[in-house]
Amino acid sequence: MRWIFLLLLLAPLPGLCGGPALSSGQLLYVPVYSHIYTGDKERPFNLAVTLSIRNTDTKGTLRLTAVDYYDTEGKLVRSYLDAPRELGPLASIRYVVAERDVKGGSGANFIVRWESAAPVNAPVVESVMIGAQSGQGISFTSQAREIQ
Repeated sequence: MRWIFLLLLLAPLPGLCGGPALSSGQLLYVPVYSHIYTGDKERPFNLAVTLSIRNTDTKGTLRLTAVDYYDTEGKLVRSYLDAPRELGPLASIRYVVAERDVKGGSGANFIVRWESAAPVNAPVVESVMIGAQSGQGISFTSQAREIQ
């Protein structure tokens, strides 16, 4: 009896010590910036935004059910999906906000919702912002955070 208890204690628990936890879906918040401010006068510096969603599962398909872009005030600017979109194993998709589109503001964000029929590796969801003005360029990335 004691051996069974000891074996149970030593058995790896999914997501704790046996590798990454699998998921059947998530709601993700991705911070992005359609512009940032430079200098003492806080001059806007426009940025192009690329939202990248990458299915990291080698066998499972996931379905995107929402890719929504919100402004600094939390108001919906644009929904990128008219219907759910399937993303096959190791497939990627991107959504772009043009550099001249400043509707989102410096506190813009994406909300991404995905689901899967069976548990899969969670996707990598991140944004890349890039801009250039007067010979000066800037670029940086931001990663998604799971929310409820």
